[in-house]
Amino acid sequence: MASVLYRSDLPGLELLHRGKVRDVYALDGERVLLVASDRLSAFDVVLPDPIPGKGELLTQLSNFWFARTAHLVPNHLTGDDVAAVLPAGVDAGQYLRRSVVGRRLRILPVEAIARGYLIGSGWKDYQTSGEVCGIRLPPGLRQADPLPEPIFTPSTKAPQGEHDANIGFDAMVALVGGELAERVRQATLAVYAFAAAHARARGLIIADTKLEFGLDAEGALYVADEMLTPDSSRFWPADAWSPGRSPPSFDKQFVRDYLETLDWDKTAPGPRLPAAVIAGTVARYREALERLTA
Repeated sequence: MASVLYRSDLPGLELLHRGKVRDVYALDGERVLLVASDRLSAFDVVLPDPIPGKGELLTQLSNFWFARTAHLVPNHLTGDDVAAVLPAGVDAGQYLRRSVVGRRLRILPVEAIARGYLIGSGWKDYQTSGEVCGIRLPPGLRQADPLPEPIFTPSTKAPQGEHDANIGFDAMVALVGGELAERVRQATLAVYAFAAAHARARGLIIADTKLEFGLDAEGALYVADEMLTPDSSRFWPADAWSPGRSPPSFDKQFVRDYLETLDWDKTAPGPRLPAAVIAGTVARYREALERLTA
């Protein structure tokens, strides 16, 4: 049985940030401990029910991708042993498989998103304007259609409980500068292309993915937080995909689809999840891990 952890508690370590999923603790001036909880957010709201073992699955899959994309962009992992940095008296079994030691970085104030297919907020924007984040797309595209080529579509990073907003590349340049924005765009698209080919060979389509980047004290760029997980990506079975509809998926779209059936205004507090939705989410996350890492 996977451990269940909704909220971490590590006495003696300074809590720097409690995010939607990850809790970040200071270890020293150069390193942090990132703990992936079993919290699940949908529509930028943290839901009250944990998804058992989700943090462990996310950590395993992120580490798999970090190892395989290090030739494309450096990542935040230091390789340090988690057990060696946990406070005395803490149940290590709760933390070892869901935690990593990472570099202490200045995280950029944007989400870096690569899209290969027209779905989600991109589909909604396209229906309204024919564009996604200021990028003009061909007319007549259908929901879940492949794009002519993958595109980079950044978004803001809203405070917890508020909604991220898609922005154009020029707006990202205004936030972080042109040279850095271009480095992030190139790294994001390179990671997406590599991962999409890997997944397609295993019968999965990666429709889109979201990455986070940070800078160290010398200005070196690293990808951080997580990589290509069901929390940050859309995974579709290739044999069930067809344009014109939202395909079945191995990610949290299963939860979003359930929440869309409720009379909920997508603001906190979030609704409780039925046991069947929780179990179905665990099964989808686990299948994504197994198919991608097999």
